Amino acid sequence: MSSVFSKIIARELPADIVYEDDLVIAFRDIAPLAPVHVLIVPKKEIPTVNDASAADEAALGRMFLAAAKIAEAEGIAADGYRLIVNTNTHGGQEVFHLHLHLLGGRALGPMLARKP
Repeated sequence: MSSVFSKIIARELPADIVYEDDLVIAFRDIAPLAPVHVLIVPKKEIPTVNDASAADEAALGRMFLAAAKIAEAEGIAADGYRLIVNTNTHGGQEVFHLHLHLLGGRALGPMLARKP
């Protein structure tokens, strides 16, 4: 079964694409959690980080290089941004096609709430 991201890659679903090359595509999240919220997705459908292999190394590295380029283009590189990869249910993954969240445009606060 194809993920929603695979359908975006195939142009079967619309998206606000901000970056694309031979290995990855990046588009704005439809429910942003920050002023800048971009999803960076490998074009190969990899369900989770646990499913990545050595053959995926170039695409996984490219995701981070794309994140830096997008952050610069969006004007958030100097102030800073957050990169998040969620894996499986307890990690908060909702779409089972590996993706990197790029969030910025404001101070994001602590990564997780601290418990006493």
